[in-house]
Amino acid sequence: MKRFLLNIIGVLFCITSFGQIHELGVFVGGSNYVGDVGKSHYLSPDDVAFGVLYKWNKSTRHSWRFSYKMASISAKDIESNAPNRKNRGFEIKNNIKEFSAGLEFNFLDFDLHQSDYVFTPYVYSGISAFVYDEIFVIGTESKIDYQHYSLAIPMIVGIKSKLTNHLVIGLESGARYTFTDNLDGSNPKNKNLETLKFGNLNNKDWYIFTGFTLTYTFGKNPCFCAHE
Repeated sequence: MKRFLLNIIGVLFCITSFGQIHELGVFVGGSNYVGDVGKSHYLSPDDVAFGVLYKWNKSTRHSWRFSYKMASISAKDIESNAPNRKNRGFEIKNNIKEFSAGLEFNFLDFDLHQSDYVFTPYVYSGISAFVYDEIFVIGTESKIDYQHYSLAIPMIVGIKSKLTNHLVIGLESGARYTFTDNLDGSNPKNKNLETLKFGNLNNKDWYIFTGFTLTYTFGKNPCFCAHE
């Protein structure tokens, strides 16, 4: 019984130690949007995006992840392949400030304390809350009405590798399915702007971040648990 209790304590200590492994870093890349104006390409990072992120690595396979990102998004009908959009000629701009929290899952074991080269593909999802400009289009250009907020579901895929004992680099791309249809001014909430609505009012807008992450790792090393 005594040995059993010692083994249980050892396992708990191991889990607690590994729970102290943290990553803090930056995201730098580009952004784009998909909606009722401009191109309909899902991967076309035309505008600048950047942010900070933190990961709490609970095991070699999964981490709790939190991030704050800022980006501008823009679109021009003249760049679309759709003739009706080209003829319309709208241009829109908006700003995104996003806080996201969720779970990152590694397809391979990613041991930050392993001495040799390690890498893994990964996916991430959770919930994002973001602030954006409620805009409307008058003439051919967008104008800001007021600032608003909404929620989105992030769907991120990426690959990462350990550069040194304390640095991890990653490349990722993530689409956000939003719960608003007015990143592009097509469906303003202001009742006085009802006559300015356009496009497919049944589809929600998307925005996408694509870029590099660089994180610094710190915390206690994991222990080696005794096995019978």
